[in-house]
Amino acid sequence: MTAPASCRDVQFAGLPATELALPGGDRVVVAHHGAHVLSWVAGGRERLYLSPKSIMDGQAAIRGGIPVCFPQFNMRGDLPKHGFARNLTWAVHEPKLDAGQAHMALSLHDSAATRQWWDQAFEARLLIELTPGALQIELAVRNTDTTPLEFTGALHSYFAVSDVAQARLLGLGGRAEWDAVTDRHGTAAPDLCFAGEFDRVYSAAPQGYELLDGSHSLSIEQDMDWAHTVVWNPGADKCASLKDMPADGWQYMLCVEAAQVYEPIVVPPGDFWQGAQRLRVN
Repeated sequence: MTAPASCRDVQFAGLPATELALPGGDRVVVAHHGAHVLSWVAGGRERLYLSPKSIMDGQAAIRGGIPVCFPQFNMRGDLPKHGFARNLTWAVHEPKLDAGQAHMALSLHDSAATRQWWDQAFEARLLIELTPGALQIELAVRNTDTTPLEFTGALHSYFAVSDVAQARLLGLGGRAEWDAVTDRHGTAAPDLCFAGEFDRVYSAAPQGYELLDGSHSLSIEQDMDWAHTVVWNPGADKCASLKDMPADGWQYMLCVEAAQVYEPIVVPPGDFWQGAQRLRVN
């Protein structure tokens, strides 16, 4: 009989976290602070980049892994950068463990802490599914208020690469592109390469993307409920200005985010929205 998946509470750099593991060795570690995915090991290799200088004090946002940006993307509004969800402790629910997969959920509700920034009743859930060679992260938002709920945000995934200058991202060719570095609008090339600061917003592609990193390949898909895909690397100069990144950290990461950047998602009273990012090792 195949052994079931396992779940255990762990301390990760001093932060309370939960680890899901499969019999074949795949595992995911999720901090309760921010419902932040800190590590995903698949095929014997760490697939996410987590800055070794990230501040792990249970207060600040964590640099790397998969932050949950909610209910605001970046500085596009009056809330703290990328919203408040990544700075608060989420509740952890009982996992579901089977022989070939493991599921867990974390939730965040409106509270005195959230209402100091956002006068909105809501429930947010992060749903995590670990299967051999694959990880699905889904954000679900329920409007528990009597007025419409509007938000932007992202699953801000940092992927580990051996050398970003050699990495390539396929699948965005022909999509609308806004280069935030030069403030230029255009159309994406079929093969994205990275030299220097790269910060662009694309209209999401339904067929998904392929991240090539030497002999390694990762498929990245997102639900079209997320209208945009953000691709980001700070480059050497900007990385040097980030206190929670090593000066050479930019060489070993690439963000490919399922996002909602321009227009907000609107959830009617009593209704809900959900959108996932799916990752698979090729």
